[in-house]
Amino acid sequence: MAKQQDSHPFIDLFTNFGHDLKMPKVDVEAILDHHRKNLEALEQAAKASAAGASSLFSRQREMLQETLTEISTMAQNYKAPGNAQDIVAKQTEFARKSFETAVKNASEVADLVKNSGAESVDILRGRIKSALQEIREGYDKAK
Repeated sequence: MAKQQDSHPFIDLFTNFGHDLKMPKVDVEAILDHHRKNLEALEQAAKASAAGASSLFSRQREMLQETLTEISTMAQNYKAPGNAQDIVAKQTEFARKSFETAVKNASEVADLVKNSGAESVDILRGRIKSALQEIREGYDKAK
């Protein structure tokens, strides 16, 4: 029976080639750790984005429910006034309240979106800074 080789000649060829050229050894664990940290940062950023989207959708649902409740209440309490001026005054007041609510809600939604995006970007920015520091430290060790 033929004895099976423990090493791979192709890999040994490259190992010897790198050794003969006096190339620095590659720290595979450090490379894997670097990429693991990158993936963890991406995961955290995705979670932050998902949490932001969830809170945004939840708040939009609440806003819609509040609006529907307000419209329903107004419809139930509506009584036809006696003259045209009263009708116009009530319609104007309703339009004003609706506009103010829409502006307030749009502003709140914009803030939620901005904060959610900022959190994700901050996570990724922090990882980029760490990665650059790791590269600098690796370069300094090589000197």
